[in-house]
Amino acid sequence: MKVTINNKKIEVDDNAILEDVIKKYFKEKNIVAAHVDDAPRDLSDLVTNNSIIEPITTDDKDGLDILRHTCAHIFGHAIKQIYPEVKMVIGPVIENGFYYDILSKNPITEKDLLLIENRMRKLAKKNYSIKREVVSKDKAISIFKDRKEPYKIELLKEINEEEIIAVYHHEEYVDMCRGPHLTNTKHIKAFKLMKTSGSYWKGNSENQALTRIYGTAWPDTDSQDAYLKSLDEAEKRDHRLLGKKLDLFHFQEESPGMVFWHDKGWTVFNLIKDFITHHLRKNSYKIINTPQILDKSLWKKSGHLDKFGDLIFDVGSEKKEFAIKPMSCPGHIQVFNQGLKSYKDLPLKYAEFGVVHRNEPSGTLHGLLRIRAFTQDDAHIFCTSDQIEHEISLLINDIKSIYERFGFNDLKIELSTRPEKRVGSEEIWDKAESSLKKALESNKIDFTVNPGDGAFYGPKIDFSLRDSLGRVWQLGTIQLDFSMPGRLDASYIDSDGNKEVPVMIHRAILGSLERFVGILIEHYSGNLPLWLSPVQVILLNITDTQREYTSSLNEQLQGLGLRSECDLSNEKIGYKIRNHAMTRVPYMIIIGDKELQSKTVSVRDRAGNDLGTMSTEKFSELIKKEID
Repeated sequence: MKVTINNKKIEVDDNAILEDVIKKYFKEKNIVAAHVDDAPRDLSDLVTNNSIIEPITTDDKDGLDILRHTCAHIFGHAIKQIYPEVKMVIGPVIENGFYYDILSKNPITEKDLLLIENRMRKLAKKNYSIKREVVSKDKAISIFKDRKEPYKIELLKEINEEEIIAVYHHEEYVDMCRGPHLTNTKHIKAFKLMKTSGSYWKGNSENQALTRIYGTAWPDTDSQDAYLKSLDEAEKRDHRLLGKKLDLFHFQEESPGMVFWHDKGWTVFNLIKDFITHHLRKNSYKIINTPQILDKSLWKKSGHLDKFGDLIFDVGSEKKEFAIKPMSCPGHIQVFNQGLKSYKDLPLKYAEFGVVHRNEPSGTLHGLLRIRAFTQDDAHIFCTSDQIEHEISLLINDIKSIYERFGFNDLKIELSTRPEKRVGSEEIWDKAESSLKKALESNKIDFTVNPGDGAFYGPKIDFSLRDSLGRVWQLGTIQLDFSMPGRLDASYIDSDGNKEVPVMIHRAILGSLERFVGILIEHYSGNLPLWLSPVQVILLNITDTQREYTSSLNEQLQGLGLRSECDLSNEKIGYKIRNHAMTRVPYMIIIGDKELQSKTVSVRDRAGNDLGTMSTEKFSELIKKEID
């Protein structure tokens, strides 16, 4: 039997297993599985004739996922030894780790997590073999009936008869999974159980309440320590804590998932909005505003009702059914449809800071990052097919320059292709995907393909940012739509006098302004750039003698367009400095008798650096130079 390894044909024994071949032809010590014809396989699998074999190591994403998934099984092994009555549900891999949903009669506490984790370590150190067994559906059901695992049985009953079912044996513990998994626990070096939370069977709040145990797993302790350190730093930067500390916003139960903006937070919000508005005006966008509530029939016609039905807030009036808009696309088409359009009018660009509502499940809400009412920097470009590549190129460059202004230079760009649930013909999808790919390639943009993750109406280019902690945030998107304009009767007259349907480019740069504010807060740890700081300068008098001079200086700075405030309280100057340092104000001006007599200011920055004494004019020049 022959296989291909390192682009060479190799003769191997019949009935050879992948692990034997891997050991013989590859020197890496951290190989945990193998790609066989690009599909991941357990090392215990038999080698197939004429296959192409490549190793999977813990340095690879697939290898790390395999390690983490195996760790989830070891969690199951450990908890069933300690609490045999616990019922196992599902244990998938997630970013940086895994979780396992269980049904437990008694609450799982932090003390229990440590106990379970210690048992996992004992099991991992045994270096026992993990055995994969392919079984029939009936046998699998029988196995889990004997083990009294009702949720596994229910999952099995939903599996198609032709689907391969594999169970993994961890000594006396058995779990099921598509795999692959490690063949031995020796690769499990670093893991930690992190926290517990609530969940529901199949994510439905009407079903059985479950306990979810989160864990993390890494190839080595150094990687895990670095991750835990980053978590600690992220916790310090949590925008929800800083939002309260810096008096930016708050949430409350009377309006779940909706923001109560305070003056300083609303200032930041509008500074961002004003910056984007300037960009829109400069690039010939028409800024519009569309209704919050539209007849349900329009959402049905656009396809949104079928796609987002569960997330749409319903309202009724005079025996009619309406929906609060979850997005702005159909409304923009209605504006386009007013009046006859010619090819000479295209491209036509509409932009809106549209407030949209989506009925996100309460368990998914997370500060500004996941909310129910948010503002999209939404825009749509109506153009001809010949204009697509040019407009996409302009958008790509615009988006990159805007991110740079906010301090984000590390970008990840993905081309997301047709999803399973979609509208439009295959011919249209072929044309749309080809257009986006061509635009990316002609601009020499590095990108990866994300199969199946496009919007229901068209493919898209997604922009993700890496923040100061190395976390990746998906923000901007460019979506090409050949379907919705036609569904909503949009048309223009071409050069031959014929009626044609325009191409519609959906574009968002920041996505949600609320979410972007949250990301900025965490990225900068509350130390927002000077141009975005709600208060740029705080003036502090030492005694009442400088009170009048301090107030007049504040008025002078405000007259120059700076966002300044003064603290004229009777507190000691040391207390004032410490207090305002905690609010992340970029500059402090301290006024004492010396400054009063010389008509100067003593300046400190928020890092604690003493910038010395200078004239008001010099300080203004310094601060304006930094803003520019």
